Amino acid sequence: MESPHQILQNGTVVTEFILLGLSSDPEVQLILFGFFLLIYLVALTGNVLILLTISLDSKLHSPMYFFLCNLSVIDIGYTSSTIPKMLMNYISQDKTISRSGCLSQTYFFISFGGIECLLLGVMAYDRYAAICHPLQYSVLMRPKVCASLAATAWILGLANSGVHSGLISLLSFCRDNVIHHFFCDVTPLLQLSCSNTQINQIAVFVVGGSVIVGSFLCTLVSYVYIVASILRIRSKDGRLKAFSTCASHLTVVNVFYGTAIFTYILPSSSYSEIKDQVLSVLYGIIAPMLNPIVYSLRNRDVKNALRKAMGRM
Repeated sequence: MESPHQILQNGTVVTEFILLGLSSDPEVQLILFGFFLLIYLVALTGNVLILLTISLDSKLHSPMYFFLCNLSVIDIGYTSSTIPKMLMNYISQDKTISRSGCLSQTYFFISFGGIECLLLGVMAYDRYAAICHPLQYSVLMRPKVCASLAATAWILGLANSGVHSGLISLLSFCRDNVIHHFFCDVTPLLQLSCSNTQINQIAVFVVGGSVIVGSFLCTLVSYVYIVASILRIRSKDGRLKAFSTCASHLTVVNVFYGTAIFTYILPSSSYSEIKDQVLSVLYGIIAPMLNPIVYSLRNRDVKNALRKAMGRM
């Protein structure tokens, strides 16, 4: 039976890809399996706990925690789009993924990444409304507005992914099918294609860049007003209390936007397999695991609600 490499040499169109992962060393793969399994379990547990805690405690039924629930759902989907397949590859001799499976993985990964990017911008606006317009907050962030903002983030994120995945599905792959990555990311697929990928690269820069940069600018403008408002607070305790409500969000934003911009906005000429893998691990795996800890579990209200929930068990 011919191997995938032999089939490609005979000129057959690619029907499956080989995901090499982060290492080809069996011993290192075993270590990576344990490491990423632990991360996945922590990410799932943390985000599910956040969802249960917020849904069960009526005191947390506010706009900030509504968006936090959305973030937890996204992070569960984000990690689940790549880690299970990667774990299977580390304990299996079969590293292949079908073309349709590869495109599906690309679609869901970009979808959840885009939605999270947009949602972080929405959450920045929520903090702006709470700190800069506290008296009008209940009107500015009434339930219908919150639902509309969240729905817009989901719709735009799914549409953004549809553009990239749709364009990738039109490409031909006939030279090679080995992906030097742990999942089917856009850039490695474009590197493999034997078609002209100029339109794809423009879409990544323009469409994907608009999502990232647009959300980042929304966040940046929100925080310019937030900082100006905080500086006008006379008491030191008041300033610290106002800033503490934003500190965790800023940490998540820095990790997510920083790595995403380096990965997708920089020109393809600066592409590096190792850099791309490291950045993908940071914003696609580590960040979703840290979000419940950094953004939620440091929150006093959430911690109190968690203690109450644990006490009932």
